[in-house]
Amino acid sequence: MVKIRLKKTGGKNWISFRIVVCDVRSQRDGYMLEELGYYDPKHSDEKLNVERLEYWVGQGAQMTETVVDIYNRAKDGKSKKYGVADSYTKKKNFKKAAEAEA
Repeated sequence: MVKIRLKKTGGKNWISFRIVVCDVRSQRDGYMLEELGYYDPKHSDEKLNVERLEYWVGQGAQMTETVVDIYNRAKDGKSKKYGVADSYTKKKNFKKAAEAEA
């Protein structure tokens, strides 16, 4: 069985991922059939080749939950851009908002 999942790259405290197609029996960072894109949570950056991903899904490959989220954003044209923060509230901003309400 073939799976589309994340392959861990980068160093300690500087992690990033590649979106790859691989066999389920291979290790997480082991042999891959094809690289489809990347995901960098530290810099809020991602890129995905949607056409190739759809080809592999048509061949019977299954996506992990995280890859499904990235795929949905890429399909809608809302992929994360380098250096743009996520829309969710960060802890320190949350504390400031709570203090302002009180």
